[in-house]
Amino acid sequence: MTCIFDDKDKAFKMNNILSPGIIASAKTLWDYHHMNHELKKSDCILALGSHDIRVADRAAELYLQGFAPRIVFSGGLGNLTSDIWTVPEADQFAAIAVQKGVPAKDILIENKSTNTGENIIFSQKILKENGLDPQTFIVVQKPYMERRSYATFKRHWPDKDLLVTSPQYSFEAYPTEDIPVEKVINIMVGDLQRIKIYPAKGFQIPMDIPDDVWQAYEKLIAAGFDKHLAR
Repeated sequence: MTCIFDDKDKAFKMNNILSPGIIASAKTLWDYHHMNHELKKSDCILALGSHDIRVADRAAELYLQGFAPRIVFSGGLGNLTSDIWTVPEADQFAAIAVQKGVPAKDILIENKSTNTGENIIFSQKILKENGLDPQTFIVVQKPYMERRSYATFKRHWPDKDLLVTSPQYSFEAYPTEDIPVEKVINIMVGDLQRIKIYPAKGFQIPMDIPDDVWQAYEKLIAAGFDKHLAR
């Protein structure tokens, strides 16, 4: 399913903040980070915590549409939330899902993880503790973390079938007051770097990066979008 929401006012503001070249490079990364999976019914929705509560909305939407019988919300306080929140990501996301009509009995909360690898490892543990062994998953994450979430999941849980999705927004419509476009670009750049370097560290499976995507990455680095790089 696809439901893209365009926002002409946001696009106008973006065009007045960023040059056409920066926007083009950013959209190249945005498109690459999407896996474009066609969703199908699965055993479990795994919603990964972040600073974007729209991930919780998307997970609840999929549950209510019958895509899976349960949701695991995973996330403590990580790199992007430890300075802005005191309540763990997973607890906040679960509360949003319940408000939207997801029964609490169909939700599991993992609220100790601080990065994507821990999201997967700790979720494995909580599912096992509850006597559950789902074979098929829909992972829900921010739009620009779909690919890295996929690569991390398959590194730590290679025998499971996986689809990845995210809140359904275009690049132009995605930014908010709390998540401005400059922050989005910085994080996209950092996540692409991690896709490149993390397989050698054992954190993710390798993913092909086309030349045009890497060239767009280098242009954004040269333009100063390096605030989220792994040092």
